[in-house]
Amino acid sequence: MPINQSIVRSIVALAKSLSLQVVAEGVETEAELAQLRACQCDEVQGFLFAQPMPAEIFADWLQARLECQV
Repeated sequence: MPINQSIVRSIVALAKSLSLQVVAEGVETEAELAQLRACQCDEVQGFLFAQPMPAEIFADWLQARLECQV
């Protein structure tokens, strides 16, 4: 197991043992997302999902994503 993966697993396990939710930032690849899901990370964000955007564009972007989930 690569050292970074060991660190992530340890941090997630520590947070879970303290009844905390874990948010991973900077997720850029499907492989990273899969590893975080395997570690039971609660939430993720990063370029894999969207580039930074102005607030006025965000509302429309979010609405479109919510409509796709229905």
